[in-house]
Amino acid sequence: MSTAQTATGRRWSVGHIRRRLVWWIMAVIVGIGALLWVYPFVWMVSASLKDQLEVFSSGLSLLPETPIWENYSRAWTEASFGQYLLNTVIVTVCTVVLVVVRCAMAGYVIARYKFAGKKVIMVVLVATLFVPIGYTIIPVVEISQRLGLLNSLSGMVIALSGAAHVASILLYMGYFRGVPKELEEAAVIDGAGFLSVFFRVMLPLAMPVTATVTLLTFLATWNAFFLPLVFTFSRPDLRTLSVGMLAFVGENSVDWSGMAAAAVISLLPVVILFVLLQRYFVEGMAGAVKS
Repeated sequence: MSTAQTATGRRWSVGHIRRRLVWWIMAVIVGIGALLWVYPFVWMVSASLKDQLEVFSSGLSLLPETPIWENYSRAWTEASFGQYLLNTVIVTVCTVVLVVVRCAMAGYVIARYKFAGKKVIMVVLVATLFVPIGYTIIPVVEISQRLGLLNSLSGMVIALSGAAHVASILLYMGYFRGVPKELEEAAVIDGAGFLSVFFRVMLPLAMPVTATVTLLTFLATWNAFFLPLVFTFSRPDLRTLSVGMLAFVGENSVDWSGMAAAAVISLLPVVILFVLLQRYFVEGMAGAVKS
């Protein structure tokens, strides 16, 4: 082997080692960041298996001395989290369906049709992004009370799904703008009307965006607190999971182990849904931004 080839091999080896070293350093940094991110959730699962004293005496330790599974049964039965879970599922599913249909149709009309006042509508929609949610609770509750919808799951669904949901509308609008118009024209030639074109052609094509909107709406509704709290002041049996956490807060003490068990019960459906829809979530966000 010549001297030039040997020098080239040495340079390649040094460069290769440097690249690998940088890769390992980045992997270690990302791994540490992931552990810091996941640790609170793991600690919560660990706290749900400890007694009240051990939660504070064990510090940052994750392994309980003796797992206490009764915390989960206590949260499920004594704190009525079984009923709260059912209420939350009903409210969340109905809200997600209403938001998906409404936002998809609004995004489709704004993206594909020209009409008077279109720019004004867009300005108003974007402006609502800067309105704090707390400012809208009082008028929403007042309207719900006048309509006789307060203290009911149906009123809660209408209140949660009746918000602007501007981000969801913009996602659908960006996606529908990139869909070829020939698809609509072919459906119209075949005799399809507006609803047929929307539900049979356009909405199925927007499945990645629908998955994204479903996940975002699910998370927002599942974790909603202020509106469900106001709507269930006089009806504790209609509480959702987030409001039901108040059952573990007493006048002079807090049941931390029971609250941790209830929090794990509340988070499991969210984690499962995200694992199932994460691929569609990424595709929907990328497709809408690209369009």
